[in-house]
Amino acid sequence: MNNFKKQRVKPVQLVPGQKIPLTIKRLGINGEGIGYFKHKIVFVPGALPDEVVVAKVTKVLPKYATAEVHHIRKVSPDRVTPRDLYDVGGIELEHLSYQQQLVFKSDLVKQALEKFRPHGFQHYQILPTIGMTDPYAYRDKAQFQIREQNGKVIAGLYRRGTHEVVDLPTFSTQRPLTMKVIRQVCQLIEQLHIPVYNEKQNSGIIKTLVVRESFSTQQVQLTIITNSAKLIHQAALIRAIQQNLPEVVSILQNINPGRQSLVWGQQTKLLAGQEKISEQLGTKKYNLSARAFFQLNPEQTFKLYQKVSTALALQKDDELLDAYCGVGTIGIFLAEQVASVRGMDTVPAAIADAKENAAINGCQNVSYVCGPAETVLPTWLKAGFHPTAAVVDPPRTGLEQQLLSALLQARPPKLVYVSCNPSTLARDLLKLAKYYQVNYLLPIDMFPQTPRVEVVVKLTLK
Repeated sequence: MNNFKKQRVKPVQLVPGQKIPLTIKRLGINGEGIGYFKHKIVFVPGALPDEVVVAKVTKVLPKYATAEVHHIRKVSPDRVTPRDLYDVGGIELEHLSYQQQLVFKSDLVKQALEKFRPHGFQHYQILPTIGMTDPYAYRDKAQFQIREQNGKVIAGLYRRGTHEVVDLPTFSTQRPLTMKVIRQVCQLIEQLHIPVYNEKQNSGIIKTLVVRESFSTQQVQLTIITNSAKLIHQAALIRAIQQNLPEVVSILQNINPGRQSLVWGQQTKLLAGQEKISEQLGTKKYNLSARAFFQLNPEQTFKLYQKVSTALALQKDDELLDAYCGVGTIGIFLAEQVASVRGMDTVPAAIADAKENAAINGCQNVSYVCGPAETVLPTWLKAGFHPTAAVVDPPRTGLEQQLLSALLQARPPKLVYVSCNPSTLARDLLKLAKYYQVNYLLPIDMFPQTPRVEVVVKLTLK
């Protein structure tokens, strides 16, 4: 008789600093390479599928480990030389050929559907990702932290996983004008000896510079985020900016005291110039206040809105619901195609901008209300508003459940969901797919060189 007892498989013993061989199987949702060491999943930023690497373990947790590339034994044919060599976010996929970035983004949508498994997901049509001809210099807004390093004023982003600011003299995804303004304003701050923020000591004044460029007019809006209401040498700084950077037509100050996790404080005041700058998409113009949400890639935004229009297939008698309307960009873009547009948002400043933008574009069939959709929409339904079409463009957290319930109560025959997060999109489709046919999902690359993707989903009431 065999008396051998089955031995338990010992858990994998990994320690930080250990070097391990890995074959990278795929990319994760954050663009990191994924491999397996003795059945333990290991995430390796900078590694690509089909590469064989020696990885140095950086962190060990019960269910997974993280590591960094020590060296590559077998290089992927899709690896390219990145333009930027900074350890910051926003360029996580710059070492992957652009064509393969587009393939990856379609696969992200597929992965999310397979995880949440909404009804009929196996048969959903995922169209090829719409990319850019030149996937660089597209970001028209920069939000850089300001610090002092070796006596110099620097501007940049946090090193990944830290609060250490990496100086960015160049950044290939930013538009050149935003970078020019950031760098020159840093020089002026240094010349005028204005104290910049020290996070450890919670001292100094200037924390962050936010620069937004109008793609259509090349006007620039500059917001100086400060640790205190007092901005010393304010008049001299404004005068120097106006002399050296005539493109900057709007200078504002936002006050955000203390070690806040949020970049923006509650109070924003105009220091010089005009309060807003103007952007244009197609024939539509939009005035943008400092905190107004507007897509960071105007070229792809225009394509996105065109695809939303195609998916909705609007008629002149349609009543359009624009949930999460923001400053009214999508509703105003579509207003000429329908009988009416009704939008709602919970941010008062956004609704004020939306109303102003509707007036600028002569849209008399558009109305906007400030309030939660779960309250506003049922009130409209009781008053006799029955949307025949709807567009929802929620934040990364997806649809609020109360809004989803209100939407399913209204059940507009035509619905387009614009998502910036495939995971929360797939989650929301669990409920929507019970009542709607999912016609197709169309990824659009709004953020080249990053793992982020926008998705336009066409849905039709069953």
